[in-house]
Amino acid sequence: MTTALIADDEPLLREAIERLLAQAWPKLKIVARARNGREAVDLHDMTQPDICFLDIQMPGMSGVDAAQMIGRRAHIVFVTAYDHYAVSAFEAGVLDYLVKPVALSRLAETVHRLKERIAGAAPAVNSEHLLNDLMARLKEAAGPSYLRWLKVQVGTKLRMIAVENIDFFRSDAKYTVVAWRNETGQPSEALVRTALKDLVSDLDPRQFMQVHRSVAVNLASISHMARGDHDTGILHLKGRTETLQVSRAHLPHFRPM
Repeated sequence: MTTALIADDEPLLREAIERLLAQAWPKLKIVARARNGREAVDLHDMTQPDICFLDIQMPGMSGVDAAQMIGRRAHIVFVTAYDHYAVSAFEAGVLDYLVKPVALSRLAETVHRLKERIAGAAPAVNSEHLLNDLMARLKEAAGPSYLRWLKVQVGTKLRMIAVENIDFFRSDAKYTVVAWRNETGQPSEALVRTALKDLVSDLDPRQFMQVHRSVAVNLASISHMARGDHDTGILHLKGRTETLQVSRAHLPHFRPM
């Protein structure tokens, strides 16, 4: 029986690929499901699947990094959300890839190629030089890489917070307060040791704006701004009672278009 591993940091996308594979290749057995590249490598070593479906962009170790460590011990199919990541190695049919959302017809083509390779005992084609070339081209195409997840300690648990769910960051002595929405949409807060200035440099400026030397806010979380004293502003947030101060230096960002 042919076996496979699926690696994607989004649970719903892992499940979607597995459902499609059940249609395109009913006899394929999914033996492992990984949340990131490091876990994919570890689970590969434990289960030795014939095929690995690897999301290219995952926190920490990417899918390409994981493929480099797996080497030619498994056939690799890369999964990407960006069609322009279909670089020359993909287009030549040397490396297999799928674009999210994965279409059943496109997956069927990939399954057909995989079956032929496995039936013919063909070796995996993900050689080191191809993966190095892919990594270089992806870095060039992707542009700046911004923070997507943040690890925070909540009581005795370590939580992975999606940056898009964070409402704001605020300096607090030697720490930074992270304010986000939990699974039920309720406001939550935790402290991290990373300084605000270091966090801001890793945030997408199209999503987050520093509005005070001690505050950076998610633009999507802003409800409205009221004028404060001495040419300052007061930001009101959606679903939160606290407000954030906008300093005089940052007030011009909120002038009407």
